[in-house]
Amino acid sequence: MHELSIAMSILELAEEESAKRGGAKVTAVHLKIGALAGVVGDALQSSWELACENTQLQGSRLVIENIPVKVYCPVCAAPRTLNSLQWFQCPDCKNVVSEVIQGRELDVVAMEILECVHSPGS
Repeated sequence: MHELSIAMSILELAEEESAKRGGAKVTAVHLKIGALAGVVGDALQSSWELACENTQLQGSRLVIENIPVKVYCPVCAAPRTLNSLQWFQCPDCKNVVSEVIQGRELDVVAMEILECVHSPGS
């Protein structure tokens, strides 16, 4: 299950961001995961919870946006969203397509962070 190693890498990135901000609490990490990324969202969610145990991110959320596969159809001269990952063909003209323009992503796109607020004299 490579999702655990992915979760550990995301955790490390979040911890680095927290440290840059003086120990600010990361409450959520937002991801975009393409359908061709080879990542199972439910397995990544479970791995995230496991990876965060006994860390400053315990209890944080992993928010996943699933990204469909888009290809470029040379016949239609336009991007098209695939209906099936088994058939790489334009859903409109049925031409076989090979140029993937979206769907391989595995990106951290945002983090929700509670900044530490220090009052004067503390």
